[in-house]
Amino acid sequence: MATAADVPARTGAATAGPAAPSAGTTALAPVPPGRARVEGGWWADRQRANAERALPEGRRHLEEWGNLDNLRIAAGAPGETRGPVFMDSDVYKWLEAAAWEQGRAPSDRLLADIHEVVAVVAAAQAEDGYLDSVVQVTGGAVDGSGGPRSRYANLPWSHELYCAGHLFQAAVALSRATGERDLLDVAVRLADHLVEVFGDGEGQLRDVDGHPVVEMGLVELFRETGDRRYLEAARWHVEARGHGLVAAHGHEPTYFSDRVPVREATTVEGHAVRAVYLAAGATDVAVETGDTDLLAALRTQFAHMLATKTYVTGGLGSRWDGEAFGDPHELPSDRAYAETCAAIGGVQWAWRMLLATGEALYADALERMLANGFAAGVSLAGDEYFYVNALHVRDGAHADHERSPARGRQSWFGCACCPPNVMRTLSSLDGYLATTDATGVQLHLFAPGQVEVDLEDGPLRLRVETGYPVDGEVRVRVEEAPPSAALSLRVPGWAEGATLRRGDAAEDVAPGTYARAEGLEAGEELVLVLPVRPRWTRADARVDDARGCLALERGPLVYAVEQRDLPDGASVDDLVVDAGAPAQDAGPDDALGGAVRVRLSAALRGRDDAAATFLPAGADRPGTGERVEVTAVPYATWANRGPGPMRVWLPTA
Repeated sequence: MATAADVPARTGAATAGPAAPSAGTTALAPVPPGRARVEGGWWADRQRANAERALPEGRRHLEEWGNLDNLRIAAGAPGETRGPVFMDSDVYKWLEAAAWEQGRAPSDRLLADIHEVVAVVAAAQAEDGYLDSVVQVTGGAVDGSGGPRSRYANLPWSHELYCAGHLFQAAVALSRATGERDLLDVAVRLADHLVEVFGDGEGQLRDVDGHPVVEMGLVELFRETGDRRYLEAARWHVEARGHGLVAAHGHEPTYFSDRVPVREATTVEGHAVRAVYLAAGATDVAVETGDTDLLAALRTQFAHMLATKTYVTGGLGSRWDGEAFGDPHELPSDRAYAETCAAIGGVQWAWRMLLATGEALYADALERMLANGFAAGVSLAGDEYFYVNALHVRDGAHADHERSPARGRQSWFGCACCPPNVMRTLSSLDGYLATTDATGVQLHLFAPGQVEVDLEDGPLRLRVETGYPVDGEVRVRVEEAPPSAALSLRVPGWAEGATLRRGDAAEDVAPGTYARAEGLEAGEELVLVLPVRPRWTRADARVDDARGCLALERGPLVYAVEQRDLPDGASVDDLVVDAGAPAQDAGPDDALGGAVRVRLSAALRGRDDAAATFLPAGADRPGTGERVEVTAVPYATWANRGPGPMRVWLPTA
């Protein structure tokens, strides 16, 4: 078991995965941002938009919506708090995003903003380390009747520890990215307070927050400071779930991931973001404590989620009611919730499982969630967001809610969890590219850039050149390498026919594995060729909404048909495709950030809105069979030319 002295400081990313984990459970350690860099292509464009548009706009929104004012009031300024009880968390997520961005591309202006916001946070902290502006100002978290409550009296809804977890992650990010410790000092004082208050000891409070995230935050704080009390606190919060603590407050526990103990659960359930945040934190605990039984339970839960509760886009959460996971194979397209934050939590969990196991299936899941379910949640310009990511917007859909995808992306939300969550994910994206072990480097995501690691025998430097995901050629040039260095390149599960070329030799590589090259030499080049071309995917027949339908994919990207790309008068709701119909690349589209469109031929059902909805078996509407040319676009780019009808799953004849 590792000691505190074994824990490295400033060597990872709080969102993009743990710092080099210290227990024997882990298989891989991340190459941190700064030593793994995205320098062009698909993701660099999004990072650039995030830095130039999203972060400044996000800072402005924190002022307009009262987030920073709440903290100023807690510090003694006059006024009344505004917004939901978890408003502090938006500040902390913005700080984490700004920290990673400052480490990635230093800016005097951004650093000044960081210093200003950190000063506001520090001033709001109570003398004993407690920090939650709404509770401090109202005398307690506001309960359902609008009355004030004392500290930690209504943890299912107060989000006090949830906000603390995001503060811990922001503080660790700022320390790792810039070396500055002012926010880390605030985080340590708050963590010391939590260690004293919560636990099974005499006089301690045995209760859990209704929204997990403090678990991940505490583990990252342990990794950054070496203080093992924080790891033990994270373990306590994981183990305390599923024992009736939320039910004792009079709440049904499923929504809060508190019905079944984590190590006994076989699937995910309830509020999707809560569930995957808890699972990610539990994975951190399993890795750091060497708890193989807990990790085995999390394997089972992830596998069941992937097999029965994950959309083809990687979206998580099928119910608007409770923003929740549904039953197995309950995956409606038009009523999908698939919250952007849930995709982010899924990425965080998949990344931690990848670090713990080294298995390619977790990298595949991460990429599906990141490139589709997450990427759709933000506009190409970087400053408008989807909260909800449906897979079908019907012709004539009424946008009756601010979160309805039929309204298009929004610049902010009253419940603004998604925008700053998107910002911190994009800013820390470099941390997801690569990992290392004793022998070399593993590349999991492909983007133009550079990876540098220090192996036992010396430094290894790699230059990556690729147009992925537009094309499937990934060139890796070895710039420096010790004699024993090895390189492993992920071969996605969809990549039938992939090859790895090294010098004059080429070999087929199996999908769903890693192509490994040993004995790297400076100056050599390896080329992984992935068959990025359109392909049809069908759903399990138990997914009622998609039975008899096909989805179009190309490389890692899921595609959608927008009504604006159909002939006048045609509706996405009337399209019928053939499983054998060819789908062909139609070239890049500058209006979609250079994404490749795909062209296919489809038929139109007969359309008569006045006719009966239900017909006798074997009957059909007049006019079925008219052929139309259809252009599909990556799901991640839909609604960038304005909102409108769209669908991912296309019925077959």
